[in-house]
Amino acid sequence: MGFIEWISNLFSPLFNLIFYPLVTFLSPRWALVSISLVLAFLTSMAQKYLTNQQEMKSLKDAQNKFREEMKQHRSDPAKFAEIQKQSMEKSLQYMRHSFKPLIFTMLPVIAMFGWLKVTFLPAGDIFHWGFTIWPWGPGIGWLWTYFLSQMIFTMVIRKLFKIH
Repeated sequence: MGFIEWISNLFSPLFNLIFYPLVTFLSPRWALVSISLVLAFLTSMAQKYLTNQQEMKSLKDAQNKFREEMKQHRSDPAKFAEIQKQSMEKSLQYMRHSFKPLIFTMLPVIAMFGWLKVTFLPAGDIFHWGFTIWPWGPGIGWLWTYFLSQMIFTMVIRKLFKIH
């Protein structure tokens, strides 16, 4: 048994208890989208409350400023390289601050992936469009449905709650 399976088995009773109403009373499509919304909200709140949002905003603003300066100095390689170096330093600081919530949420999210697979893989394609689209085919399964809905929900939640 691999690590993901072991973690998933450890948390499965909890996930079954929490998400039982969604999985039981909704179609697989809407249950998965709803679970994705819940997870997007929880991970976004972890990002908001486990980081210094003022510092994250200032780092993001500095990166935007450097990006504009690099556009202005494309023709001057020395100045461009200097600005790029400063930009990389700010990016590394931003990443370092982002690791705390990542470490906090990583284990439950990994366990959730195992549970989602066991729960929704038997449903097959969650979304069907009736014709073949490369590279997905005639529809998408649980993994793509989760990723796409997670990305959309995370972007909206981060905008609504001003999470940097």
